[in-house]
Amino acid sequence: MPISWGELLTWRNAVNLLDIFVVWYFIYKLIMLIRGTKAVQLFKGIVIIIIIKLVSWGIGLRTVSFIMDQVINWGVIAAVIIFQPEIRRGLEHLGRGSLFVKNRSQNVQENQMIAGLDKAIQYMSKRRIGALMTIQLNTGLEDYIETGIELNAEITGELLINIFIPNTPLHDGAVIIQNDKIAVAAAYLPLSDSNLIPKELGTRHRAAVGISEVTDALTIVVSEETGGVMITQNSEMMRDLSQEDYLKILKRELLKPEQPNRNLFQEFIEVVTKGGTKK
Repeated sequence: MPISWGELLTWRNAVNLLDIFVVWYFIYKLIMLIRGTKAVQLFKGIVIIIIIKLVSWGIGLRTVSFIMDQVINWGVIAAVIIFQPEIRRGLEHLGRGSLFVKNRSQNVQENQMIAGLDKAIQYMSKRRIGALMTIQLNTGLEDYIETGIELNAEITGELLINIFIPNTPLHDGAVIIQNDKIAVAAAYLPLSDSNLIPKELGTRHRAAVGISEVTDALTIVVSEETGGVMITQNSEMMRDLSQEDYLKILKRELLKPEQPNRNLFQEFIEVVTKGGTKK
């Protein structure tokens, strides 16, 4: 006997659907929070343990199932200890933000950042001052930020130039930009082992490619030897860029369409809609 829409559209079914969406949303936010950190590998380990538990339970491996039960039971305490930095950052992020309203109109700050970057790039390129600047996009860069010297400063061309002046304390390493601010300077980035990188490119270029292989960050390199400008993203190298070229890339990646203020419910609906329409 076919089921009518009236039987499906009940209050209980609506609540169950909302329950599933809320859990899915917070799992999505958790994954976005730990992307680019060491917690990703630990999270994968937890998933593997859960899979082993389900398989052993399904085929009747009682000893293995019992051991996995103990690992899961004690794992809650272990997870709090292991994930302590990520938990702290998550709570700090929640405390800094508004739970109900989220302002997405940030193009004024982004334009100021692009102007500061442009000024610094032009100055350093003409004088062949080497520079390495990484801009966080969606993937977290916390593990690399922890290797640098904290600044938490507004982005200006003058500050970026002073950081990379040779023989100064902060010039060696990368500047990491997070949330429209210079989070740290003198940070260490992973070096790429790719054979596709031309031999004439130095350590800064390998570091720029390396961070692009493990995150979606946008990284700018000014060559100390030639003054050439290179941008890397998603394992792609864009070399010998003119001012017009790199400004076009920065505006494309950093400037977002103007959107009105949205509350948490509206953001949740957007995430669910994108997830449901993704092919």
